[in-house]
Amino acid sequence: MKNTTPAPSQRGLRLLSPMLLLAMPAFANATVDGATPSPVQQVRVSASLIPLGVADSANQGTVTARQLENRPLLRTGELLEAVPGLIVTQHAGDGKANQYFARGFNLDHGTDFRTTVMGMPVNLPTNAHGQGYSDLNFLIPELVSTIAYKKGTYYAEEGDFSVAGAAAFDYVRHMEQGLLSLEAGHNRFSRALLANATPLAAGTLLYALERAGQDGPWETPEDYKRVNGVLSYSWRRGGDDVRVTAMGMHSSWTSTDQVPQRALDAGLIGRYGTLAPTDGGATSRYSLSGEWRRQYGTGSARANAYIITSRLDLFSDFTYALDDPQHGDQFHQAESRQILGLDAQRAWRHALGPFASETAFGVQLRQDRLAPVGLYLSQARQRRSSVREDRVKQRSGALYLSNSTVWAPWLRTVAGLRADRYAFDVHSDTSANSGKVNAGITSPKFTAIFTLEKNAEMYLNWGRGFHSNDARGVTGTVDPRTGLAVDADGADIERATPLVRGTGKEAGLRLAGLVPGMQTTIAAWKLDLDSELIFIGDAGTTEAGRPSRRHGIELANFYTPARDWIIDANLAWSHARFRDSDPAGAFIPGSITRTASLGVSGAAGPWSGGMRLRYFGPRALIEDDSVRSPSSTLLNMKLGYRLAPRLKLTVEVLNLLDRRVSDIDYYYASQLPGEPAPVADVHTHPGEMRTLRAGLAWRF
Repeated sequence: MKNTTPAPSQRGLRLLSPMLLLAMPAFANATVDGATPSPVQQVRVSASLIPLGVADSANQGTVTARQLENRPLLRTGELLEAVPGLIVTQHAGDGKANQYFARGFNLDHGTDFRTTVMGMPVNLPTNAHGQGYSDLNFLIPELVSTIAYKKGTYYAEEGDFSVAGAAAFDYVRHMEQGLLSLEAGHNRFSRALLANATPLAAGTLLYALERAGQDGPWETPEDYKRVNGVLSYSWRRGGDDVRVTAMGMHSSWTSTDQVPQRALDAGLIGRYGTLAPTDGGATSRYSLSGEWRRQYGTGSARANAYIITSRLDLFSDFTYALDDPQHGDQFHQAESRQILGLDAQRAWRHALGPFASETAFGVQLRQDRLAPVGLYLSQARQRRSSVREDRVKQRSGALYLSNSTVWAPWLRTVAGLRADRYAFDVHSDTSANSGKVNAGITSPKFTAIFTLEKNAEMYLNWGRGFHSNDARGVTGTVDPRTGLAVDADGADIERATPLVRGTGKEAGLRLAGLVPGMQTTIAAWKLDLDSELIFIGDAGTTEAGRPSRRHGIELANFYTPARDWIIDANLAWSHARFRDSDPAGAFIPGSITRTASLGVSGAAGPWSGGMRLRYFGPRALIEDDSVRSPSSTLLNMKLGYRLAPRLKLTVEVLNLLDRRVSDIDYYYASQLPGEPAPVADVHTHPGEMRTLRAGLAWRF
């Protein structure tokens, strides 16, 4: 199928111009004082890209709350799009984890991109739906203080799921004013938030409660309901900085999943229709965590301990009448999970002969207990039978060592070594799929940083990383549907690879201050993943994977022309192919190729706002590249006006140009009721139409 890739919308660029015009007086004041240019240091780069002498790679950065304040968001998970080159979409209901794309990967719901919130891991191994499942719907955007991101396999402190990269969200500890926010919009969207921080005893108590919901544009109303709560107490005593946090989230929804293009073409359903009106689910997450930090004269120490309980019930039907024309193909994925974990690090500044050096030692422990995790056949959310049900205990432990040494004013190196050990223990309702497996992996890392000028650094990075596989695939030996040691195609069922290695290389450059207030990074990278057998949560069996190679180039620009104004522009190109020879082809289905984004945000007088243009390039949907998804270009806007010193009105227009785009596309076989045989077809999930939302925020 021929695909044409339009360039990012010129109309969208024109619509950014009002924000630029609004900013021009502020820009002028930042660069001109009479006839005298302002000193470079008066315009500071505050975030997104970190200062020279601090970063260990060109792709490392930190996003601040100031950058997020005027950022338009359709979904909470789109906070991750603050990471340059990362795309966030959705193929189902808003209560489900988003679909993520970065560095030549369709990351599915989080595999190969590690996410943490206040030191707690978000990725879920051996998840009922997909390995590494990362649901960020428990985040409250107004509380996010920073998003620290990095990409690649070069960091000793990053372990499982971090082959493509990692992002760490942190919450504020204090609020200068309380916040009461009420929002409403198209498609019965509503959101209410109460948040505040108040002194209590020797510390500060932070609390927040959020309630949100909507029906979306779908012909079957989504009836999405979400409740979030946060209670956090922090204090400092002597040199100790301590925070204890409780969090809770519950949501439910009805889902309109991807639908076959032929059903749309034949008029069987409308653009926002569904063939499975009872799909959807419910999820909950509750956590208690404690953080401790201390600065010493010659170093620092930190520790984070956490306990998390979560539940997921997910009902999906992607193939309709392919497996069971009488009852339909809906299946139910469910899990009940408890997580215990510890992450601690001690760092020392010391001399290595005549050279200044810093060494960090860390330990990470985690246990996931699932009782149970299951796959069932269902009809209209009523369970008909069980495909498999397992009780799983998965333990992991890691030790890592990292050393940073300044060898000369122009040369710094970072060397790291990480060792991980895993124990998988599965008790299945099919005894042949029960078992215990232990596995370990060692991951060396090395980086050299060259200071070329006072405003330029070059980075050379190399490292190995990994992702774990689903415990059920690691111990499984038979198809749970048949009890046979062969799959539906007659191939022998093999145990999945427990830990899959990835090897990455990168060369990058960071430039700061060439234009006052501007920082630019460029990186060329390469990543190889070993072949593997992977567990397919939708089927309950393993599937052979192929070795792959990805490489690409990323360009990120961050510009603060004035105190209250931020402009960022990012481009990413990647090339992803299988490394072996197979008649099916070498393209990796769903792998991202090109992305671009342009954003402007700022404030002038009582006005504030932001506009973002996002380009999501085409993808191969099948190994021979004969079927491709179209590209998409979206423009979102947020505008605010301060009605009074403590009262602010905001308006968001999402998909401002009302573009008819798909959020995501797949190519596979399905069978509609009445069709005599399965049909291979594109299955698409549409992006939402132009959406208007308005809100009032009162500071108290």
